Amino acid sequence: MTAHEPHGQHDTADDGQDADWRLFKGDGRAKTITFPEAPPWRRFGGDGDGDVDGETDTSHRNRPYLIGPQEADVVNAALLLRRPLLVTGHPGTGKSSLAYAVAHELSLGPVLHWPVNSRTTLQEALYRYDAIGRLRETNMSREPHGGDGSTPQDPGIGSYLRLGPLGTALVASESPRVLLVDELDKGDVDLPNDLLNVFEEGEFEIPELARLPEEQSSVRVMTADSGKWTEVVRGRVRCSEFPVVIITSNGERDFPPAFLRRCVRLDLPEPDENRLRAIISAHLDPKDGSEAHGTPEIDDLMRAFLARRARGELATDQLLNAVFLRRGGVELDADGLLDAVLHRLARTL
Repeated sequence: MTAHEPHGQHDTADDGQDADWRLFKGDGRAKTITFPEAPPWRRFGGDGDGDVDGETDTSHRNRPYLIGPQEADVVNAALLLRRPLLVTGHPGTGKSSLAYAVAHELSLGPVLHWPVNSRTTLQEALYRYDAIGRLRETNMSREPHGGDGSTPQDPGIGSYLRLGPLGTALVASESPRVLLVDELDKGDVDLPNDLLNVFEEGEFEIPELARLPEEQSSVRVMTADSGKWTEVVRGRVRCSEFPVVIITSNGERDFPPAFLRRCVRLDLPEPDENRLRAIISAHLDPKDGSEAHGTPEIDDLMRAFLARRARGELATDQLLNAVFLRRGGVELDADGLLDAVLHRLARTL
C-alpha cells in the first residue's frame, strides 16, 4: 500500500468484507495512513485555556446535552439557591457532561474540573504551595551568581503557590465559575464534611500569605487556569458569586446528613429508547435528527443495547460508539466486535 492509499483501500478482509475502515492490520508492515475524522465527542481542540476565537470552548465536552424538563428544573433550583448540585446515576447517564452543558449554555467559561480519588484532600483542591522549591530559590538568591558577583532576584512567594480548582472557583468575579467535583464518593469518608465550611462561607485562608508583613499584604498567585494569575489580599480568597458546583456520585457510598442538607439532589435515570434516539440525533445528526428514527442500522443496535442493558449496566456513549462505527461501514456483528463495544460495565450475580 502506498501513501496515497489511506486505510488500506485495496485490501479486503478474509471474509470478503470491505476492510477500508481497518487502520491497523496486525501484519507487522509499516504503512502511511490518514486518520479519518473522529467522533464528535472525541474531538479535541483549543489552546489549553478553553478559549478559541474569543469564544468559550470546552473541547470534546462541548457537545449536545439533552435533559428532561423535570431534571432541568432541579438544576435551576440549585442555581437560584446558590447550592451545590449533587448528581447521582449509573455510569453513562451524563453526570459529568451536565457541568459542561451548564457552562456552555450560560457562557460561564471553562469548567474547573476536580477529579476525586481515595488520596484526594481538600488542601490540594484549594491551593498548593511549593515550599521546597521556594527554599531552594531563596538559598540560591543569597549566593553570588555570574562574573559580576550579582545574585538572582527572589521571584516572590506567589510564584510558588497555585490555586486548585476549588480555590480558583472561589476567586471573586463578576459571574460564577462552574466547578465539577467528579466522583466524590470515591474520596475519603471525611472529605464531604471537610467541604462544608468552605461551601458555607464561600472563602478560605492561605496561612502562608496571611502571616506575611503588611508591606506584602497583596500577593499575585497562579490560578488553575493556565497562564492566569489573581491578587490575594491578606491571604484570604473570597467569592463574590458562589460558584456553580456540580458534584457527581456513582452511589458507591452514602454521604453525611449535614452534607446532603446543603445540596440540591438530582438523580439522572437511565435514558429510555426515545431519549436514546434523541441523543443519537443530537450527537450524530445535529442538523437533521430524522436519521435516528426508524433506520435499520439504528433499530438493530438499539435492540442489542437495550437487551444487554437489561442484564447489566451499559453507558449511553457505548451505543453512540456502536452507531458511529456502523455508519462508518464497520460490520459489528462479525468476530465479536459488537461484544467489545457493548461490553457490560458491572458484573451480575
